[in-house]
Formats: sequence, structure tokens, C-alpha cells
Amino acid sequence: MSLIAISLMSNLLYAARDSFIIEDIRVEGLRRISIGTIFNYLPAKIGDTIKKGETSHLVRSLYKTGFFKDVRLQRDGNILIIKLQERPAIGRIDIQGNKDFPTDKLKAALKDIGMAEGRVFNKSILDKIEQELRHQYYSRGKYAVTIKTKITPLERNRVAIHLQISEGVTARIKQITIIGNTAFTEEELLDLLELGTAPWISVFSSRDRYSKPKLAGDLETLRSYYLDRGYINFTIKSTQVSITPNKKDIFITIVIKEGSVYTISDIKLAGNLVVPPVHLFPLVQLHRGDVFSRKTVTASIERIQELLGDRGYAFAKVNSIPEIDTTKKTVELTFFIDPGKRVYVRRINISGNTRTRDEVIRREIRQMESAWFSTGLLKRSRDRLKRLGFFEDVQINTPPVAGSADEIDVNLEVKEKSSGLLAATIGYSQTDGVVFSTSITQYNFLGTGKRMSLGFNNSASNTMYRLSYTNPYYTIDGISRGFDLSYSKTDYAELNVLNYATDIKQAGINFGLPISDTARVGLDLSYIGTDLRAGNSQTAQNFVTKHGSQFSDYRLTLRWVRDSRDSALLPTNGTLQQLAFAITVPPISDLEFYRVNYKHDQYFPLWEDLALNFNEDIGYGNGFGNTNGLPFFQNFFAGGPRSVRGFKQNTLGPRDPNNDSIGGNFKIVGGLELILPSMFGPEFAKTARITAFFDIGNVWQITGSNSSGFDLKDLRYSVGVGASWLSPIGPMSISLGFPLNSQSGDQSEIFQFNLGRTF
Repeated sequence: MSLIAISLMSNLLYAARDSFIIEDIRVEGLRRISIGTIFNYLPAKIGDTIKKGETSHLVRSLYKTGFFKDVRLQRDGNILIIKLQERPAIGRIDIQGNKDFPTDKLKAALKDIGMAEGRVFNKSILDKIEQELRHQYYSRGKYAVTIKTKITPLERNRVAIHLQISEGVTARIKQITIIGNTAFTEEELLDLLELGTAPWISVFSSRDRYSKPKLAGDLETLRSYYLDRGYINFTIKSTQVSITPNKKDIFITIVIKEGSVYTISDIKLAGNLVVPPVHLFPLVQLHRGDVFSRKTVTASIERIQELLGDRGYAFAKVNSIPEIDTTKKTVELTFFIDPGKRVYVRRINISGNTRTRDEVIRREIRQMESAWFSTGLLKRSRDRLKRLGFFEDVQINTPPVAGSADEIDVNLEVKEKSSGLLAATIGYSQTDGVVFSTSITQYNFLGTGKRMSLGFNNSASNTMYRLSYTNPYYTIDGISRGFDLSYSKTDYAELNVLNYATDIKQAGINFGLPISDTARVGLDLSYIGTDLRAGNSQTAQNFVTKHGSQFSDYRLTLRWVRDSRDSALLPTNGTLQQLAFAITVPPISDLEFYRVNYKHDQYFPLWEDLALNFNEDIGYGNGFGNTNGLPFFQNFFAGGPRSVRGFKQNTLGPRDPNNDSIGGNFKIVGGLELILPSMFGPEFAKTARITAFFDIGNVWQITGSNSSGFDLKDLRYSVGVGASWLSPIGPMSISLGFPLNSQSGDQSEIFQFNLGRTF
């Protein structure tokens, strides 16, 4: 018998009797629920008078708790008897067959709406869950999904819930039809959409897998495409999605109305113009006669807001108001400016830094307290903090100060990442073979921002020990000072070059001076002691005969670095430029020579996750005084990873009579890289990337008796694909490079792989 019927019977029973005063309350049928819980929900207590018609209210109060499937009221004299039948509790939830949604996430979602082990079982909630889960699968294109629920009684008034899911196959898009287009072909419009029919190679493609959110995104893409090309009255009249009876094939029909192309008739500024119009109009990227573009309007609004933000108007609002003339097909565009109040920064609050000292963060912040707010200064501050390499993320919020109309606080929250590295790495390089290295590096020593490193590297070609220390703020003005000690022993015969070896001891001190937020100049003073072993190389033997085999050189290096990249490891935007001029100091140096090297990396974001990298590396060196030409062991080399991929490392350029590569005193290396979107999601893109590349370069000996001259026809080209990964065991790089103009004597190497080395 239903609760309503029971309630009515109870009411009729008591309605036929006189009211009575409750002398006692007796509850029957409780198994899991405490009697105290009943009294908390029961709107009556001992001493209350039960009047005619009030019993239904008592029943409903207990039933609303959801704990009971049956509630009965009886009277024994002046004793109120409450007979209850508890709903069963959920003893176990089993989910099987789910692939698109992980079990732990499904159970967490069920728990959020009251369906979890230990909770009271409610069949109506389970029905709603089943219905919502089916809708979720439909939104992913799985229309053939079936969901079966089975309720199994358990001991102690409990039940087990079993959800059996058969997801079925994802419905595939067989055709998308666009109706109403005249300005652009259907093929042009379909190419814009994320959804579509399967490409001829569809193993890794999910383009034909229907998804309701993806369709909504495609409709917005279509709308934006037309609005950015002047079709201001463009509308999507209807969208129809039909599915075949077997629920495997989907047909989508999109009906649009293009309208006409509108041009700009005039541009006006209105509102509170706290900045003179002469400074605002250049920020508007549209001009009279231009085709209307919503994208360009949005960009203009952002530029105006940025200018106002730089001048202290933190909450400036800029709206575009179009006046459409349907007869002339023109738009008069008015930018209405509401700057709000100009605000000061009251306080800068830093949080999240458990290791890094506050002063290390504050010295990078360009926004000052008690100064006008500036969006540009905050952006520069965030960029500087991210380039430190200490933080995984930097977030800035600017809440207004309560009770003050012209003050805000800057809340800067950092998420620290490990800035220390204790590593022992075994890697492999096609040039060096097995590489073993161990190092202790602390980029943020004791939270002070100072860098310290102690390392050891061993491979078939090289053994090296190195100790370095840098204080980036040796002075409060940002002048850095560092020390460097190293010893290296290298067998160049293992590096595809001349048969000779060196033992080098080096000690140096360096200073750096910031000249802007992104640029520094530096000065290095180094002592370099070289012990040269000639081997069977005639070039090396001739050099030893003339100059000896042991050299003590004092080197002066002038550096200029400009770095505006958005990341030091995997950038997609910005520039890195490095110019270095190194010269040995006469007459205290045994060898007298100089080297000039210029490196340039430029990153251009294109659209979505696509970016372009242009890079060049140009070097030149020569001797002077008592040294005729650049010493051969200071030559430049080309070929291999980080150079011209597809050619074996260090093998391009001049060779000696033994056909060994000797390098040259002039180098040109460059290339283009297209940084491709990650196929595995944004998290993967934080540590890895895939690129398509075009490399170019070579080295020449352009001075001295062995000069081969310079000819651009000697440049080598290659194309291919590469991958980089900041793996847990060290950086990894892989490339497949294909030489385009290999010449006789060139050594190609299509597959190149490095693990545990910097890339």
C-alpha cells in the first residue's frame, strides 16, 4: 500500500477520534537509524496535543527524510506508535563495461548526488543517474549504449547495485551538408570544422566521431568565420542531426543565411575619454572602408583596455556599438569607453612560496606598491618570474580593497616546482655511445635564487668534472657574479673528427649586467690550460710542431643575451639572441685568437597549438699576432643533432688527407621548425613536442693557407621530423632527417637519437 494511502488512512482514523495529549511515543521497526534521528525530524513531542487532521503532516515529515519506504501511525490510548520500514542501505556498487568514463570518476559523481556505499538506497535517484549517464554517452556519439541496473538484496537490510554498461561503437559521421552558402564553397567551410568525414588515413583520426560539444564548437567557428569577413547579419537557421536505425552512421545538415558583406563607414570614440583620442585611434585596427571583422574589433578593444590598464585604470570597460545601415551595407562603429576609477596598488601579497624567499620574488616584480596600477608592469613581472625556472605556474589577481574606491591589492600566487636536481643518468648518443653522468644542481639554492652545480660526465669521447656557482643578484641592481671550475678530457677521434685528444683545465669568473627586462651584457675572465695530444692526424702534428702541445691561455669573453621567450625549455613565442666575442689576451696567452658567435631563435605562434621556429647559428674565428689562423681545435663544426640533421655529427665541411673532418673557421647553420599540436593533450605538451624541420648549414675554412673559400653552393639541406621529451631519466631527442643535396663524401645518418643529454 502506498504512503499516500497509508497517510490518508491514518488521517481518517484520527479524524474520527477526539484529539489527545501524547503521553509517550513508541517507535518500531528501526534497524540502522537511531531513535534520536527520528525525534529530530518528528514535528511532535511528548506533551503535545494531536489534533484532528495533523497525522498526515507527521507522516510526510518522516517520509521526506528518504530513510523509509513505509510509515504507519497507530494509537494505544494516549501513546503514539510509529511503525517504520527502513529503506535498504547501499552495501556495494559494481560498475562494468565502462571505458569512456573511469570507474573511480563515476563513483565519485554518484557519491556527490547521494549514491554511495553506506548511503540510503533510493530507486528514483538511480533512475535519474541512469538517464543522465545515457545522455553523457549520447553527447560522445555513442547512441547504441545500453545501461542495465540490477539490485541484489544483501544481509542486514542492504542492497548491491550493479551497473552493466555496453557502450557500443561511436557513431561515425558519414556526411555533413551545408545549405545556404554562396560566398564560400562547401569544401572551404567543411575544412574549418573539427568534425567531418573520415580522412583517407583514419587510424589516428577522430574527426568523424560525433560529439555534441564539438558540433557546438564548430557552429561557433562557422559563425566567427563569416563575422570576421563582414557578414554581420550571418545566422545559423537550423542544425539537424540524424542517425541511421543501426545507430552507427550520422548525417548532419547545417542551414545558414549568409547575408551581405558590410564595410566600415565611420569609427567614433565615446564615453569618458581620459586618454586623448590621438592616442586611442591608432589602437583601432579597423579603418573607414575596411570590411567589418568581429575578430579585429575584439583585438582593438583589448588594445584600448591594455593602454588604459597601463595608466592605472584596472577595471576599464570598452564596448563596441555598431550602427548598421542595411541600405548602404555599412557599419558605423562606436567604441564606448568607461575607464572607471584610476587605482593605486595598496599591497602586493605573495603566496605559495614555501622554499623561495619573498625577496627573490619581489626583486622580479616591476609593479611597485603605492604606485598607479599597470597591466603592462604586471605582465612583465609574471614573465620574469616564469623565466626564473623556479615556478610551475604564476597567477596574479587584483581584488579591490574593501571600503576604498581607488585602491587594489595584487595577489601573486606561485606554484613552486623542484629547483634542485640530484641525478645519475645513463643515456645513449649515436656519437658518444653510452653516456654516464651524475650531477647535483640547485637552481634556487636555499631559496635565495642562487645557482650551484657539481657534475660529472663520462662517455666514449669525453670525461668532464665541473663546479659552478652564480649569484644573479650580486648587487641590488641585478649585476650577477659567478665562478666556474672544470676539467675535461676529450678524444676527438670518437666524435667523427681528427684523431687527436685534449686535456683542458679551466677556471673563470663572470659578471652580468641587465640592460632591460629581457637583455643582459656579460664579461667572462677565464684561465684555460690545454694539453694537446696529436695522435696520427697530420694537421694536429703540424700544429704541435709549430706551437707545441701545452698552452696557457687567458680568455676574455664579452656577451650579449636577449631572451623574451615564454619558456626556457619548450617555448612557442618570443626571441632568444646570443652574441659572444671571445679573445685570448696577449701577450700573456700562448695562443692568440678570437671567436665571434651569433645565435638567434625566433618563435612565432600561429594558431591554436601551432608555432613556427626560425633559428640561425653563425660563427667566425681567426688568429692574430703569433698565431696564424684559428687553432684547429677551436674550429666550428656542422652536421648532426642541433645542427643539420640527417648528416652524421661533425662531418660536414673541409677534410684532411685522411678524410677526417677538420671543421672550419666560419660556420652558417640555420633552419625552420614547425611545432605541431600535441596529439596527446595539453598535459603532454608541457614536457614534449613534435616538429617538422628544414635544416641548412655547413662550415668553411676561409682564411689561411688551407683556405677552401666560401661558396653558398656548399650549403647542405635536410628535412624531416623530430621529437623532444623532458623524460624522467633525462632529456630525449629523436629525429628522422633526410638530406636533400648530399654530395660525394658526405656521411648521412637518417635516424638520430640522444638520451640523457641537453637538447
